[in-house]
Amino acid sequence: MTDPLADIVGVLAPAAPLSKVVSGAGAWRVDRLERGEPFYCVVLEGSARLSVQGHPPIALQEGDFVLIPAASAFTMASMAEAFLEDDSQWTVTTFEGETRHGDPHGPADVRLLIGHFVFGSPDSDLLVSLLPQLLHIRGEPRLSTIVRLITDEARTWRPAREMILARLLEVLLLEALRSTAAEAAPTGIVRALADPRLALAIRHLHQDPARPWTVEQMAEVASLSRSAFFNRFRQKLGVAPMEYLTSWRMALARNLLRSGQAGLQEIAERVGYGSASAFSTAFTRLVGLPPSRYAEQAGAASQTPAAA
Repeated sequence: MTDPLADIVGVLAPAAPLSKVVSGAGAWRVDRLERGEPFYCVVLEGSARLSVQGHPPIALQEGDFVLIPAASAFTMASMAEAFLEDDSQWTVTTFEGETRHGDPHGPADVRLLIGHFVFGSPDSDLLVSLLPQLLHIRGEPRLSTIVRLITDEARTWRPAREMILARLLEVLLLEALRSTAAEAAPTGIVRALADPRLALAIRHLHQDPARPWTVEQMAEVASLSRSAFFNRFRQKLGVAPMEYLTSWRMALARNLLRSGQAGLQEIAERVGYGSASAFSTAFTRLVGLPPSRYAEQAGAASQTPAAA
């Protein structure tokens, strides 16, 4: 049977990261206002403090891994509080192979590998909303190994580099998500898949998205009453069952439209609509433009040369 978590990460299409080693010494602080870019951090040595908007501060230590699928405002700083009037905390020095924050002369109190990557899917906002807003994982050396492989690959130009990077990034996301303590995970797909009954229903939805599903049928697969299934699904995943199914169908439809390998009627049938017109109406309502227009724009975008 299909694996929903792997399906979602596959559709997200993570692309090659930008990463670097940073260190901190003395009193230092970095305030960032991101634009929804996925951010990750591995603590190579030492300790630091991470404050992410909407979450309590985290004392990071060696071996910790942090993933923010859609970073907003966050602060990385030394463990010791810095005085606001001490301008030295904002000092940035570029060394060979790393960027130093704080005292450029003293020994490093922390060394971090940080990076960004991008999602190729235009459905990334939709799919990222199903993921935990913040992952903090401790004691998982496999993640550190994967990130080091990604960094090494990103800094060299070898045959099949882009393909290897794409595969490694998919592995990184999957490993990070499944390393999360599922029972304690926030609302989202990880928490829902930790519930055996909901997981069974979600796997069936991914296995056969074209089936004319009803909430009653989903509940029957999960061996729950309709009301119990509906409430449990919405509580753990954050969206209603039919809303999730429709969103997943549209993510699949967008992929098929971008590929240009299937006609409108075939796509409609593959994502659960009896006719091209019914699919077109639903797609236009949810996406904001007709499927044919979406396919034209996607094709034009793929032919536009990338900026140097």
